[in-house]
Amino acid sequence: MKKLFVSAVAGLVAAAALVVAVQAQKSKKVVYESSAQATYKPSQMKGVAMAAVWGDPDKGAHGTFTKFDPGYDAGMHTHTNDVSIVVIKGAYLYKDEAGEKRVGPGDYLMVPGGHKHWSGGDKSEGAVFYEEGSGKFDLVAAK
Repeated sequence: MKKLFVSAVAGLVAAAALVVAVQAQKSKKVVYESSAQATYKPSQMKGVAMAAVWGDPDKGAHGTFTKFDPGYDAGMHTHTNDVSIVVIKGAYLYKDEAGEKRVGPGDYLMVPGGHKHWSGGDKSEGAVFYEEGSGKFDLVAAK
């Protein structure tokens, strides 16, 4: 009886995985978004606006265009999930225990989840960057 139950559960899990895989294949499509034409919405953090390219940063994995106002200061913080960025315009300023980096147009930066750092926007230009997160976006103030 126990073997039958385990087999039934395994079969249901396999069927559910197949449904998810088929749905993912159906939703595959080309995605094009211009950072200059994107619809940016103010975020919970004053001085930051985001435009979702794919996914939902409030719910899970995502890709967004993000803008930092000139002089934006996020303070020392961490993120629960990994965050990767590629700067498009201006400069994303970054600092951690290893030093400071000025991440400019065409530059890539990946910050692992839980890594304590400071970030901000260039004082005169701010920053526009493409960001991908492996999960829901958050900013946890560091102590």
